[in-house]
Amino acid sequence: MKRTVDMVELPSQASAGVRVRIAEVRSVPADEAPAPAGPCPPSGIRVTSGNGDAAMGLRVVGLRLENCSTRTYHLNGYPRLRLLDEDRKPVAGVKVLHGSGGISAVTGFDDPPRAVTLKPGESASAGLMWRNTVTAGTPVNLPYVRVNAKAGARPVMVTPELDLGTTGKIGVSPWKKDEVP
Repeated sequence: MKRTVDMVELPSQASAGVRVRIAEVRSVPADEAPAPAGPCPPSGIRVTSGNGDAAMGLRVVGLRLENCSTRTYHLNGYPRLRLLDEDRKPVAGVKVLHGSGGISAVTGFDDPPRAVTLKPGESASAGLMWRNTVTAGTPVNLPYVRVNAKAGARPVMVTPELDLGTTGKIGVSPWKKDEVP
């Protein structure tokens, strides 16, 4: 099946004959899609995930929440996560741990949660951490995570492509207000 893909940026040496192979396509329900830059979604917040970092089996992906509304937004604690499989169905057997849960020692990951107040334009971040370790059993790969910034918040579905191996656990850090440079 052939489809047209709009490319945001092509290398300067690109010609009209450039071919692109799509390796993987992910889709999320429209009402849970992360809001792209531009107008603020009705929720008043924009939640996105980063590209992540991987080293020697340790994986870390950031979550970022931007208050794009005209009022303050309050957080206290951890993002609420729902891990989803290829069919966007909840997965059993994987523990979501507050903090690192002994996965690794990463500065700030196990800090206790604190109340965070975001003025319009301010942001907060949290992190997901896991190890891609395979010992015995079938490795778990989860493309989707449904994130609620806090209880009662509108869910946003992100696609961090979690390759959990056979560890059966993922850690989440508490929300922390981003430093303004």
